[in-house]
Amino acid sequence: MFRVTIRGTFTELDETSRAELQERAEGYGASFTEAGTFTCDSSLSAFTFRCQVPPPPEGEEPDEEAWAVLQATRALEAHGHPHRVLRLAVTDLRDIKIRRKGSGKRQR
Repeated sequence: MFRVTIRGTFTELDETSRAELQERAEGYGASFTEAGTFTCDSSLSAFTFRCQVPPPPEGEEPDEEAWAVLQATRALEAHGHPHRVLRLAVTDLRDIKIRRKGSGKRQR
């Protein structure tokens, strides 16, 4: 599973997009979903888009991170708001190490 974070700016929002984003701005959470979620500033200029992408089917894509970025970008574009991407970050959850409570403590 991949988590992709896209930071960007909205460009030339029409009144419909602006109204939709303002209405939902408070309802958007900062969670990672397959459809993606927005968080944005009150002026609706900058945004963060978070998307969770499952890995591609076994053996179909040699560059899994590039595939995850492509899928997240498609999810962002499906929302239909004109935008410009500033930064992308990809995290492969298989690489995350979980530290259990007390696992690093010395015993006396």
